[in-house]
Amino acid sequence: MAGVVWRGDFETGDRSQYSRAQMVNANRLQVVTSPVAEGQYALKATVYQGDDPINASGNRNELVYISNEPVGSEYYYRWKVMFANDFPSVDTWQLFTQWHHDGCCGSPPVEFYVKGEEIRLSLPGTSEIPWRTKLTRGVWHEFILHAKWSSDPKVGFVELWHNKELVLPKRGAMTMYSGQRNYLKLGLYRSDTVRPVGVVYHDGFMQATALSDVLEQEPEPEPPPVDAGTPVDAGAPMDAGSPMDAGSVDPDPVDAGGAEEPQPDAGTPDRDAGTVPRPNVPPPGGISPDEGVAAQAGCSSTGGSAAAFALLGLMGLAGYRRRGH
Repeated sequence: MAGVVWRGDFETGDRSQYSRAQMVNANRLQVVTSPVAEGQYALKATVYQGDDPINASGNRNELVYISNEPVGSEYYYRWKVMFANDFPSVDTWQLFTQWHHDGCCGSPPVEFYVKGEEIRLSLPGTSEIPWRTKLTRGVWHEFILHAKWSSDPKVGFVELWHNKELVLPKRGAMTMYSGQRNYLKLGLYRSDTVRPVGVVYHDGFMQATALSDVLEQEPEPEPPPVDAGTPVDAGAPMDAGSPMDAGSVDPDPVDAGGAEEPQPDAGTPDRDAGTVPRPNVPPPGGISPDEGVAAQAGCSSTGGSAAAFALLGLMGLAGYRRRGH
């Protein structure tokens, strides 16, 4: 991120992000893989009574980062701290993070420390303890400090978030000593009167120019796949039937309403029968054509064999007509 000025999060796997170490030996400031607050590495700071690597007051094992923030500069700092389950409860000071002045003596202008069962922010230059909270061991505490560095309390200020909650709104403060610059120290520095071993873990330190740069970016959840719904069933495709062959004749055409079978054209003479006889209509003169034929053949017009022949003629003609349909 463009606004990040520096990282001291130990993700290099060592202490190389810092300017130097003040420790009696390497096992007092160990880069570890568990526990960690983020990433893969964290710092385990351990202090035994008598640890005094710089021959000064108190006991300590600390990392130093020479940041040299200029007068009037303004930054956001974010880091995480966890106190071991057996961290000592004593009625004296045990510093875990401080912005120290580059002069020789005195308390630093900004310091975070434990006293008894409290975590405190102190501004020794103004004899203020503007914020405190209960010490909870075995959990990670996240701090975000917003500071403007100045020896003038009308210019300098501090603002603090603890575990993502704004616990100290912006307030004016003397954050530097006149004519001196600050630098960062973290680990554990405590009164030499403390006997039990003290262990503190540090992780994720970063310095940036904007609050948005130090806020942890939660990964955005992947949106659930859009359910396009079950495709609408348009129904089984309609069977349009087999295409009709316009050149084939349906062997069983649909009855279009009982149309009669075509009859021979009544105006066309029958191939052999001549004029179609009308046996129920008496011919002129009362003699049927069959009777006329019989008469011509020499039969009596009064009956007898002539009548029989006439009857036989009618029966034969009727049978012929049936065959002609």
